[in-house]
Amino acid sequence: MADEAELLDLVKALTERIEGMEIKIKTLELHCQDVPEETLVAIAAAVAAYLGHRAKRRQPHFTTGRNWASNTRRSQHTHHPLYTR
Repeated sequence: MADEAELLDLVKALTERIEGMEIKIKTLELHCQDVPEETLVAIAAAVAAYLGHRAKRRQPHFTTGRNWASNTRRSQHTHHPLYTR
């Protein structure tokens, strides 16, 4: 019986904590609704730079060939990841 009472108390405590977190999340969502996309991109870039990710500029690579299908197939087979860590 004592174990069941302890479990019920723990469940009630966890339920209260979850409800409190849901309220906090809803208030955060209300505050973050009017942030412009440019600001979010700038923040993401700053965090990435702080964590050490170096952005790489890519140059478009055009192949000369007879037709578009063979060039596309060739480029898909020689796919390289956009960045390496």
